[in-house]
Order: sequence, then structure tokens, then C-alpha cells
Amino acid sequence: MALKITVIGTGYLGATHAAAMAELGFEVLGLDVVPEKIAMLAQGRVPMYEPGLEELLSRHVAGIEGSSGRLRFTTSWEEVGAFGDVHFVCVNTPQKHGEYACDMSYVDSAFASLAPHLREGALVVGKSTVPVGSAARLAAGLPEGVQLAWNPEFLREGFAVNDTLHPDRIVVGVESERAEKLLREVYAAPVGEGSPFVVTDFPTAELVKTSANSFLATKISFINAMAEVCEAADGDVVKLAEAIGHDERIGKKFLRAGIGFGGGCLPKDIRAFMARAGELGADQALTFLREIDSVNMRRRGAMVEMAREALGGGSFLGKRVAVLGATFKPDSDDVRDSPALNVAGQIHLQGGQVTVYDPKGMDNARRLFPTLGYADTALDAVRGADVVLHLTEWREFRELDPAALGEVAGARIVLDGRNALDAVKWREAGWTFRAMGRPRA
Repeated sequence: MALKITVIGTGYLGATHAAAMAELGFEVLGLDVVPEKIAMLAQGRVPMYEPGLEELLSRHVAGIEGSSGRLRFTTSWEEVGAFGDVHFVCVNTPQKHGEYACDMSYVDSAFASLAPHLREGALVVGKSTVPVGSAARLAAGLPEGVQLAWNPEFLREGFAVNDTLHPDRIVVGVESERAEKLLREVYAAPVGEGSPFVVTDFPTAELVKTSANSFLATKISFINAMAEVCEAADGDVVKLAEAIGHDERIGKKFLRAGIGFGGGCLPKDIRAFMARAGELGADQALTFLREIDSVNMRRRGAMVEMAREALGGGSFLGKRVAVLGATFKPDSDDVRDSPALNVAGQIHLQGGQVTVYDPKGMDNARRLFPTLGYADTALDAVRGADVVLHLTEWREFRELDPAALGEVAGARIVLDGRNALDAVKWREAGWTFRAMGRPRA
């Protein structure tokens, strides 16, 4: 008899996981405590931008013409408990307000609400990023005859659908052969395609995600630290990154210097990791992450100062600044802890007239920073600007015509905060071009 799957929490992670499980052939029931979100998903629509996700949902949501009908949504814990054999918990774990530590209230609430309705033999699978030690604590609160596994997610915003259907690895923390067997059945298709299936204990599974994010954050902040040195020594961080990236031990990915990382994962995950290490008495092992965080945040201020210098070194008062990019990365509408918006906000608070344009993040940016100016196109954002800041590396921005922008700009000065624009093309169009960690000409 085929397994039936539930997904608790239908945000970015949960909605993607639910749609992917239906794509793999399972009957799926998704639950959320927000009725408006459930109503939207039941129509095959998603409350965020993620390439391919809405199309995937529409192929499977019950009631949509031509769909498989394998995916439904509910707000009923009783219905979820009666339906599911395997329950994936995909709720958010934000940073606690005013602290580095992880806020486990959503996870704890989900487990407490689910537990009374679980059938004997059910498997609960945690996918949320949690502090190490959480799984053992949560397992103790489950009813007799119900098991727990931990299966961390490794989704990249902009690539979430592919990362779920064709993961580069599947990690499962289990305490029984039965739990492993059930998860091998769930992931039979990607494992059959060659995705590695790594079986471990609870603590190791919990540590994998935070360790991976800490390594990626370290690599980004390393190249940004090198950019600081290059700026002081008049070196070129792009050529430096290219040269060291040819070393297979280092690799080329995540070596683009710029204004640093942001989003809903890397910043809060490394801070929560530090906080948890301190609770375990292993705080000295992760002191380097404080410097990683510091380097990252410092780059935002460096971009503000680069803009000030480009405008003559004085005040931003009365100066018009165009900001290309609002999201923390391209192919997403996520503006959580966005370096681009942080820079725009700092300049605005210092008196600059800031106008922002982003292909997908405008609505979310307006909600977060309503006092900034917003334009409908890149051309409109640049119109009359004294300086243009490129802060999110959307393809649309790489393909802009510098000559056309130059016709409407107040001054042809562009600062590339992502080292993604073609410096030669912009300079040939008459622009003064500067980028982080690169020579002035």
C-alpha cells in the first residue's frame, strides 16, 4: 500500500516539499494554521516567487483541471493525523528577537498540535533547521509507537524545485531500521537517479545543515575580506578569485566578492549555531563565525561609503541614488536581511533620495521599507540619478544597455556591488565604473 504523506507548514520549504512529493507520486496533504495561505495554495497559487513552483503545484492540486489531484491542503490537525503515514514538519525557525539563538516556538507548537492525532506506526520527519539536541527532545514528546527522523533541507532559493526533486544528497537522522526503510521508500526516485543517501544519528543530521551554511558563509566572507585587502593594495579580487578557484581544493563557487550574504538562512543560522555551541560549552570552536558575520556586515557599510565617495565625499542630502536590486539574491522575491535594501535604507536615512527597482521583490520591499522610492523599470529608477548602485545580480541588470541608461541618468557613475556587470561595456558607454575589490580603471 502506497505511503501517504503530510507536510506541516506550507511556507517556502513546505509548499515546495508538498508539491515535490506529489510529483514523485505520493498522495499528499499539506497543513497550515493560516487559512488565507491554504486558500491560495488550494488554487494552485503560491505566496512567494520561486521559479517553477506554481507550475508544479498546478499539476497536482486537487480540483484544478488536468491535475493529478494528489495534493490537497487543510487547516485540520485531526485530518492530517488520520491521513498520514509520514509527516514532514517544515515550519520556520527564525532568530529570536534581540538574541542570536533560534526561536523554536513554531516547531514546538507544530509537534504539540500534531502529537495527539498521530496513529501508531506513524513517522514524524523534521526538516526545519534546528539547534543540535532538538530532535532528541522532540522525540521524547511523541506518543508511544510513533517514531521521529531528522531530514534537513538544503534548498537554494531560485532552485528549490530542482533541489527537492534532484537533491545533491539526502541526509536522514534515524534511530531505527524502520524509519530508514520508510524514508528510503519516500526518496526512492532521487536515490534511483544517484542522489547519495546518508544515514546518521540525530545530532549529526541536525549539525549538517548548520555546518554547510557556516562553510558557505565562511567562503563568502573570505573572498570579501580579500576584497578589502585588494582595495587597500589596488589589487583585483575578481582575478584573485579566478586564480584560486582553479585549485580543486578551493573551487570557484561562492567566490564572488560584493556586499555580502543575506536572506532568511545564512545570517540567522550561523548566529544560532554560535549560540547553541555556547550552550554546549563549545563556544570557542565557533568564535571564527563572529568574524565571518562581522566581515559580512562590514561590506554593506563599505558600499555606502563607496557611494558617498562617488558623489564627492560629502553628504547624501539632495543626491539622487538609483538602486538596482532589492532581494537578497536573484530569482527570488525574498527581501529578508537583504544587503541591497540595507544599503538603500542606510543611504536614505542619511538624506539621499533613493529609488529602487527589482524584477520580483518590489511588493515585499515596499512593505519592509515604505519610505524608499520605487520605480517600475530600471530605466525609470536611473532617470536623473547622480549614482547607480547595482546590488542584486539579476540577469536583467547584466543585460541592460549602458548607453540607453546613460541618456537618462543625471551622471554616468555606476557602482557594482556584486562584481557581475561588464566593466568594459559600461566604460565604453561613458560610465565611471567602480566595483568592490577592483582597481578604479
